[in-house]
Amino acid sequence: MISALPLLLALPLSMAALIALHGRLSRTAGAWLAGSAPLLGLLLLGAMTPAVLDGTVLRASWAWLPQIGLDATLRLDGLAWMFTGLVLGIGALVVLYAHYYLSPQDSTRRFYSCLLLFMGAMLGMVLAGNLLLLMVFWELTSISSFLLIGFWSHRKDAREGARMALIVTGGGGLALLAGVLLIGRIVGSFDLDVVLASGDLIRASALYPWALVLVLAGIFTKSAQFPFHFWLPHAMAAPTPVSAYLHSATMVKAGVFLLARLHPALAGSELFFYLVSGVGAVTLLVGAWNAIFQHDLKGLLAYSTISHLGLITLLFGLSTPMAVVAGVFHILNHATFKASLFMAAGIIDHETGTRDMRRLGGLRRLMPVTSALAIIASLAMAGIPLLNGFLSKEMLFAEALATGGPEWMRMAISSAALLAGVLGVAYSLRFVHDTFFGKGPHDLETVPHEPPRWMKVPVEVLVVICLAVGIAPALTIAPVLQAGAQAILGTAMPAYSLSIWHGFNLPLAMSALGVAGGVALYAGLRRLTDLYAAANRPLGKQLFHRATDALFGLAQRVTQALANGNLQRMLLALVLVAMIVAAAPYAASPAWPAWSAPQPMPLLGWALWLVMLACALGGLFLHRQRLLALIVMGGAGLMVALTFVFLSAPDLALTQLMVETVTLALMLLGMNYLPARSPPEHSRWRKRRDALIAVIAGGGLAALAYAMMTLPPNTMSGEMLRRSLPEAYGQNVVNVILVDFRGFDTFGEITVFGIAALVVHALLRRSRMAPEQIMPGPPMKLPVPADLAQIMFPLTLTVSIFLFLRGHNAPGGGFIAGLVLAVPLLIQYVIQGTASVESRFGFDYIRCIGAGLLVALLSGTASMLFGVPFLTSGHLDLQLPLVGTVPLASAIGFDTGVYLVVFGGVMLILSMMGTVKPSRTRNARHGEIDVRRRSARTGEML
Repeated sequence: MISALPLLLALPLSMAALIALHGRLSRTAGAWLAGSAPLLGLLLLGAMTPAVLDGTVLRASWAWLPQIGLDATLRLDGLAWMFTGLVLGIGALVVLYAHYYLSPQDSTRRFYSCLLLFMGAMLGMVLAGNLLLLMVFWELTSISSFLLIGFWSHRKDAREGARMALIVTGGGGLALLAGVLLIGRIVGSFDLDVVLASGDLIRASALYPWALVLVLAGIFTKSAQFPFHFWLPHAMAAPTPVSAYLHSATMVKAGVFLLARLHPALAGSELFFYLVSGVGAVTLLVGAWNAIFQHDLKGLLAYSTISHLGLITLLFGLSTPMAVVAGVFHILNHATFKASLFMAAGIIDHETGTRDMRRLGGLRRLMPVTSALAIIASLAMAGIPLLNGFLSKEMLFAEALATGGPEWMRMAISSAALLAGVLGVAYSLRFVHDTFFGKGPHDLETVPHEPPRWMKVPVEVLVVICLAVGIAPALTIAPVLQAGAQAILGTAMPAYSLSIWHGFNLPLAMSALGVAGGVALYAGLRRLTDLYAAANRPLGKQLFHRATDALFGLAQRVTQALANGNLQRMLLALVLVAMIVAAAPYAASPAWPAWSAPQPMPLLGWALWLVMLACALGGLFLHRQRLLALIVMGGAGLMVALTFVFLSAPDLALTQLMVETVTLALMLLGMNYLPARSPPEHSRWRKRRDALIAVIAGGGLAALAYAMMTLPPNTMSGEMLRRSLPEAYGQNVVNVILVDFRGFDTFGEITVFGIAALVVHALLRRSRMAPEQIMPGPPMKLPVPADLAQIMFPLTLTVSIFLFLRGHNAPGGGFIAGLVLAVPLLIQYVIQGTASVESRFGFDYIRCIGAGLLVALLSGTASMLFGVPFLTSGHLDLQLPLVGTVPLASAIGFDTGVYLVVFGGVMLILSMMGTVKPSRTRNARHGEIDVRRRSARTGEML
């Protein structure tokens, strides 16, 4: 069973990748694949259910950072089991519903892949047994929900809603991360079992108030609690299947899940009580009041979700055992009736073309089945007897009346609960009356009718659950509620009864008063005011836009001051910052290093140094003649490569040589779009300033290099030499460091390199020449025949593969091999032109980068399957006939990813630079830039 946990998490994520990568997937096939993930997940969860109901906590753990005792742990207890069932069960219904809801113009492949990514993120969060792992999936829910809310990217409201949700929940995520780090510092561990058992230690710490406030900031932003509630109604620009999923089992429930998960560790203080219950009560009332005045069906449901999330938060804030049970119970009830209501609203929108209640009405005659389902779900939301919402609402009234502390607190919470009951009935009545009763519908382009049969099935299933739980709670929901609440309360689990009738008592009187008051309120508002004329001007949205506008304005002013396109100023700032950072440690504790006696320099070393010095000075004096300066600087690079050879560093020499070759070609391509000569510098003050900065920076680097090269021999290098062969199975220590000892750093570096290549592609892809203008080849016959370039490619490919295969035990490796392979193609680009090469070669460099990163990631992750950390090397002696023993190291898989990323990135940059449109602002006669003309691409003054 334990091994099923990673499979349970991998199902939606792997299916999301499969759907996203499948280019020709029909709508039906995509729906089946998407639906198979939650259905198979439910089967796995069902296999683990008996153990969970018996109180067993299932775990699966892998070493993550064993040096500091940090493991990647999956953990399934009753609460995680309950939420996993919600995520998978409602997710399966949403997939079925979306198949009929989405139009043929919508990309179902993109929708299902994003939805399954969202599902996987939620599963990872609820199954995480480590707070840092939980944070990873917490942020993934924000990113995936951003993609889903903005699914209809052609609509402005979808883009704004997605951005607003990402900014608010992302900001809360940063606060939550800080709070998690404080909890880890207090407890000494991020393991969830340890944290949940350390409640007394956490509450006794001086850091507890800060940790609590930061964690609650993350919870409140994710679950749309006041004053962060404003983002949720604007997320309604998402397709209705997304809204149904987001409001019932995912996204907004992530916050209350974390509140429930950390309740044993954080609850029990007055600060927790006042913060959580206070914010919950305000959110409960603000959401309910605003829901009444919405005209959009989804808008009304969105504000009702805010109100119900406030109700759940209030219950957890009260912190009594029965309040926690009630909070868990309402999480389940709200998920069922709210998902069914959103799906019903989507059906109405799908069949009528509008969600505006001012144009609807009388739909019970045209859509009787849908009307009946939506009315029952609305009554459950209002808390009417014989439906599930009534039971948890009664628990709320009972716990509000039993609130401890001052009398005014009990009265305030009881009054808030009663008022929320009144408002809940009122907005539920408006949803029912204005949609299904009265005159109407009005001004519709089509005649409404019932949707396809299977589009109603998800709503029917959820409504039946609402009825079943409301009529027979002990037979239907009791085991689920018991498991979820038991995981939070442990031995403090109270005895309670899930029966419909508890006799005539004060909570029942409050329920009756709430229903009567809600009916009276709605009738009074209809009679005394014009609900249809109510204007929705959300203050939160206005404040958010003002804040973001001010932030963007500040960022623009800072950007104009620091990054206004002046490369000299940017380089100056970069060098000055580097100098300050480097000098800060010395300024804090000034001390000269113990200079060791240098080794004697042979004649060859002096010769290389003099040539290098001459090239550097030549570049200084020839800087205005750009081509000559580039050639001279290339000579300096060549001398650096020879210096590496002289110092017995062949790997560095090969790398330097290849980098010089590629960089020279890249700079030549860039110079094609610059004037032949740089303008003269007239300011003497600037010359002296730059000279002073150059002397200080160069002198500092020289001193640092001298100090490093004269260190005593008993340094880290000796340890690397000793560990290279026995631990990483490689004799080439440089390559072992790159792909094993510092493999994670290398993975980050190739990721950055790939991103840089993609940025170049994104910036220049709209500036490509027309086909007849793309580098047709040299205008005159070159001394190098074109056939030579074609002959060079297979030879260089052979050399590249040779260097790649020998890299773990001899000079070479993926980085060098990738650069070597790029050289013959570069020569072909120069000799034959871009059109000729790309028509024959036909290689997709972008996919090459993606494949390389994927190979590197998979090869590093494979080690975790064997219970060892990410990117740990393995070794195999392969016995081949006639050949004999062939030693293989698993690091070759990671090096393959490096190989592909380096080759793809270099070629993508070079190919893009070779096909840029020439600037229309260049003076064709003198090769100079006319500053009075506008840029052909940006339209800005140059």
